[in-house]
Amino acid sequence: MKILNLYAGIGGNRKLWGDDHEVTAVEYNPEIANIYKDFFPKDKVIVTDAHKYLLEHFKEYDFIWASPPCPTHSKIRKVFTNQNGPIYPDMKLYEEILLLKGYFKGKWVVENVISWYDPLIKPFLYRQHYYWANFVISGKDTEFRGHFESIENLEKIKGFNLDKYTNIDKNKILRNCVEPEAGLSIFNAAFKSKQVTLL
Repeated sequence: MKILNLYAGIGGNRKLWGDDHEVTAVEYNPEIANIYKDFFPKDKVIVTDAHKYLLEHFKEYDFIWASPPCPTHSKIRKVFTNQNGPIYPDMKLYEEILLLKGYFKGKWVVENVISWYDPLIKPFLYRQHYYWANFVISGKDTEFRGHFESIENLEKIKGFNLDKYTNIDKNKILRNCVEPEAGLSIFNAAFKSKQVTLL
């Protein structure tokens, strides 16, 4: 199976998928892409704009996961509007959902934070995040884990040791990292029956 992992970061969502499939990861930041390569040496890693890459290559894959940048949608960013000034929410999130919904023949999922506004397209809610997909994502929501933990605890929660890497914002990288268990549950749900209950 050919898998496209967009906005790959260091690969939290992909961590427990195994190596039975052909995975292409797209990450814009070269330093983060190099960390991904260290953790997943069998994956093909492309350093480019994931939004553009999706439009040009979506037909080449069987399963697509996208985790577009979340700051403009987050409640935290909205709280600090008075400090930083208002900004437009980045509508690339919805462009990608609509592209996949309208044109992609395989299984797909788009992940993002719970937004400060009512979502424009109804998502599934799982583990304190929004997921849009063409398969059912359901299950108990779990306690929010991670955002305000120490780097050491975040590394344990997400399962990545970043000790050897310098000149990177480890806190931000780990906070942006999808929990591997959630990534595996959703990956498995994509290829099961229509009604799936995640653990």
